[in-house]
Amino acid sequence: MALPPTGLPGKRLSARAKDLAVTLAVTAVAVGGALWGMRDTSETFWQAVTGWTMLGVACGALHFRRRRPISVAVVTLLACAVYYPVSGNDGPVMLAFVIALYTAAVDGRFAAAAALGVVAMLLVVYGEVLQEPGRRRVDDMSIMMMAGWLLSLLILARAQRTRAAYLEEVRGRALAAEREQEARAQQSASEERLRIARELHDVLGHSISLINVQSSAALHRLSKRRPRPADDSAVSGDLATAEEALEAVKSTSRDALGELRSTLGMLRQADESAPTAPTAGLERLPELLAGARSAGLDVRAETVGTPRPLPPPLDLAAYRIVQESLTNVTRHARACRATVTLTYADEDLQVRIDDDGQGSTDELAHGSGIRGMAERAKAFGGELTARNTADGFRVSARLPLRPPSEGEL
Repeated sequence: MALPPTGLPGKRLSARAKDLAVTLAVTAVAVGGALWGMRDTSETFWQAVTGWTMLGVACGALHFRRRRPISVAVVTLLACAVYYPVSGNDGPVMLAFVIALYTAAVDGRFAAAAALGVVAMLLVVYGEVLQEPGRRRVDDMSIMMMAGWLLSLLILARAQRTRAAYLEEVRGRALAAEREQEARAQQSASEERLRIARELHDVLGHSISLINVQSSAALHRLSKRRPRPADDSAVSGDLATAEEALEAVKSTSRDALGELRSTLGMLRQADESAPTAPTAGLERLPELLAGARSAGLDVRAETVGTPRPLPPPLDLAAYRIVQESLTNVTRHARACRATVTLTYADEDLQVRIDDDGQGSTDELAHGSGIRGMAERAKAFGGELTARNTADGFRVSARLPLRPPSEGEL
């Protein structure tokens, strides 16, 4: 395992530390240049005081160049405009103005920086024009070189600004791509969690519900056949044992349904919707109806139109809607008969389950059955309704045969 670094050589300086470092470096160069130039010149007291004051102002202002780049550039330019005519020493104070001008251009104030550069050159030209012949400090060639130098400085700053903007855009795109990848991973996890919740509800919930209903029916039949006290005590004991076993099965299945609902509540989130992977289809409808009949429900199937192969996801959705509807009928509706009708149309498949029970949408809304069926229909651009009728209760679903576009989901 690699050990973490013990030193801090790789850490970058903060913006304030950089500003302080630049300020100290420019101050050292300006002070050193001024002291070096004092060997061959003589100044009055007020010239020296003014010169050193302007030097300090120009160098000290650089510490605020990132927060107020234009203001610092103006201050350094004014300091240079006072320093060079008044002081008898041509120190490198202009270096402070150059750095401030570069900072302003890099900060995006290119027009203002260019204007200040033009003003600086005009001040230099004006100052040299006022000089007497033979006493000029900057000749024409030096003025042209200075103008070219400032122009190159502004071009370099503009290039640096463009490069920084490009890097920022690349960084933003990388962050956006990373967020998108994380969102897709989270969406995939949510879809898988919802798929597991639906399959658990549809498969285990259906099977456990049938176990609960069948055990209740068996207990009811045993209670009617309980022998009289004069009958064989052995038979009575066997029936009592069977009743205890069936009571245990009924209680255990009821508890298992409660635990299953709790688990599904943790897996399911209200704002999720996702298609499910195909594991069954309408070809298994006879088995499903046989299981409902074993629970005491008289159920039959009707087909309208010509049956044809369906896309596996849609085939699974239709099967699960029928399965969940029959589960609700056996658990809640207290129904005797039910009819499953499949209508094959050109544009869609219509699934309808009618029963003669006493179920209601208010009673079923506390579970996740109707919501799960509605989500399945919506995933294909269809719809599902569940309502009471004059003869009982009806669940009706419409599943379009063509895949829905993104705007329809």
